[in-house]
Amino acid sequence: MKLSKILLSATVVVFLSIPALAQETTAQTSELKANLRRLGFEYSKTDVSHAKEYENSPVSQFNADSQSLIKGVLDFALEYNQDSMRWNNGLFMEYGKTKLKPVDEPAESTENSDKILLSSNYAHKLWKYGTYNVGPTATVEYQTEFTKNADAPRTKVARGKAGIALFEGNIVKDLYIVGVTEYDMTYSEKVSKTAGEIGWRIQYDLRDGVQLSTDGYYRDYFSFSKYIGTDLEYDFNANARMDVTLVDNLAFGPYISYRTGKARGTSVRGSNLQLGVALTYKNMYKIK
Repeated sequence: MKLSKILLSATVVVFLSIPALAQETTAQTSELKANLRRLGFEYSKTDVSHAKEYENSPVSQFNADSQSLIKGVLDFALEYNQDSMRWNNGLFMEYGKTKLKPVDEPAESTENSDKILLSSNYAHKLWKYGTYNVGPTATVEYQTEFTKNADAPRTKVARGKAGIALFEGNIVKDLYIVGVTEYDMTYSEKVSKTAGEIGWRIQYDLRDGVQLSTDGYYRDYFSFSKYIGTDLEYDFNANARMDVTLVDNLAFGPYISYRTGKARGTSVRGSNLQLGVALTYKNMYKIK
C-alpha cells in the first residue's frame, strides 16, 4: 500500500508547525547525554531466500549463505534535549562474515551483515499526548559499508527525511512517518529516489532486569530517476530482542531479525531471517 496520502498529511502538519517554532524565545533547560544503546556480539542461524536472484545486489543480507554466523554491533547516539526539542546524532555499525574451509577445496567467505549509518535527527516537541511528545521531525543520513559485497559495488547513499513523530514515551521511544529523498551513489550511474517510510523503536520492561525491545522500518519507493535492476521497490527490516541483565549493564538473551525487499529487476523478493542470541552492553553517560 502506498503511503502518499499519509505523507501529505504529515507534510501539512510540518508546515503548520513552523509559526509555533518561530514564537519560542523563552529560556529552556537543556541536557546532553551519550547513549550507548548497544555494543554486542550476536550468534545466529541465518535463513536466506532467493540468494541466487540477488547475487549482484549490494544488500549483503539478500545474497548471503544460509548458515551460522557471529556478528558485531554498535548503536550509539549523542542526545541533546531541551523543553521544546530533541536533537540526536547517531552512529550504527554492524558486520558479520563467515569463512568456510571445505576439505580439499578453496576457502570460501560470505558477508552476512555490513552496514555503517551516520544520522542526525531533529524532532520538535509541539504537542503532548500522555507521556509522549508529538511533533515534526527531520533527519539526514549517510549509509555505507565496510567492504563491497562480492561482485556488487560498495553501498553509498545520502538520505533526507521529513514528517511527523511520536517520541520519548514510557514504552514507545520513536514512532514516525516521513517522506524520504535518496541520492544513491552506489553505482557509476547516480540515482535519485523518493519514498515513504514508517519506523519505530519500542522498549518494555517486562520485570526488573528483563527488557523486551523492537525496532525497524518499512520503506516504499515511489519514483526513481534511472533504472537500476538491483534497486529495491520496498524494504522492510524488523528486529526484536529480550535482554536479561547478567551484571550491571551487561545483558544476554535471544533475538530475531528479519529483512525482506524486492528488487526492480526480479519478480521474487529476497529475505533474510536470523534467529540467535546476543551478549550486549548498554550505558547512558550524562555530559551536561
